[in-house]
Amino acid sequence: MKMKIKLLRTLALAALAAPAVTNASAIEQFKAFVVETQTFSADFQQVITNKKKREEARGRFEMARPGKFRWEYTTPHEQLIVGDSRTLWVYDKDLAQVTRKTQSAALGTSPASLLAGNNTIEQHYTMEEAGKTGELEWLSARSKQPDHNFSSIKMGFKANMLVGLELTDGFGNNTTVRFSAPRKNPPISPEHFTFSLPKGVDVISTD
Repeated sequence: MKMKIKLLRTLALAALAAPAVTNASAIEQFKAFVVETQTFSADFQQVITNKKKREEARGRFEMARPGKFRWEYTTPHEQLIVGDSRTLWVYDKDLAQVTRKTQSAALGTSPASLLAGNNTIEQHYTMEEAGKTGELEWLSARSKQPDHNFSSIKMGFKANMLVGLELTDGFGNNTTVRFSAPRKNPPISPEHFTFSLPKGVDVISTD
């Protein structure tokens, strides 16, 4: 009996001393994020770098599935990008110019398309684990169709919440996006995903 008690105590102490269960993998967290999230909002900081430049911007991102999103840049220049599920609108306030294009053609396999898509994302993308950095679990997403816009798309998660994006495009630009104060399923007015043309702007259609 004493031997059994001693063995049980040893096992119990070993269990207490064992490391805690690690966070779910990035792919598991991504799947949970997709299932749990109908709307999403967050502030963001964006950094674009290549061999010759470094550009920083800040703003706010909002999304509603399926297919609706809003990137609103506040610094260093005001710019608004709205996808209403049919048309992609890009408004540059300084230039007083709006660019309009069919959303599906404009986005291709971009992160906006990936995030705002429906729950059949894995039919169109191949997901792979991309390791852990600090508290973030990363995955890489690759379109199953040829795409020349992005050579690399990575998404970082913590506690089933999207926290970061890392992108490399076909021109060698590396874009890092970090989300702060992210919220799942906040109430977002449908008007946020409807673009109204400001007076006096030039409209360019690129279809």
